[in-house]
Amino acid sequence: MTTSNKPISLAGPVDADVLRTAELNKFLVDAGLYETVEESARREEVLGELDKIVKDWVKQLTSQRGYTDQMVEEANAVLFTFGSYRLGVHGPGADIDTLCVGPSYVNREEDFFIVLHDILSQTEEVTHLQPVPDAHVPVMKFKFHGISIDLLYASVSLLVVPSVSLYPASYVHPFFCL
Repeated sequence: MTTSNKPISLAGPVDADVLRTAELNKFLVDAGLYETVEESARREEVLGELDKIVKDWVKQLTSQRGYTDQMVEEANAVLFTFGSYRLGVHGPGADIDTLCVGPSYVNREEDFFIVLHDILSQTEEVTHLQPVPDAHVPVMKFKFHGISIDLLYASVSLLVVPSVSLYPASYVHPFFCL
């Protein structure tokens, strides 16, 4: 048996397909299954605020551990989204699955679940903060400006995590493609 990499068809949609797609899209919009442009912008703002919090958290830990001023300045954490939000198939009110990647000297047990937890608990915009350190996938669940966030943490074997904010959203730094 041989397999072929050829597509089943190269034909585009017929008029009936285009019409059905438009009807389905209208139904989904009318049913409220797409978030509004404003809701989408709000999610981006929340992720930007969370990004600043985790970067400041890593800089604080770097300073407390006695690293040089240059190391403190270069200290970094990177947020990645995944799941339905990253795939663009989330609906209104869906959570944002988020992974924070930090340097090797920042650990999940104390630094993430205690220090970052304390920072988030003192952040007025954060509510319903629930650490779940003993889960199969340890996570902190919370609402930030009313948007549900599931935040995971992983450290990498580097003293400075490379910034990926300069790359397009679809780009993943080669370091993270292990």
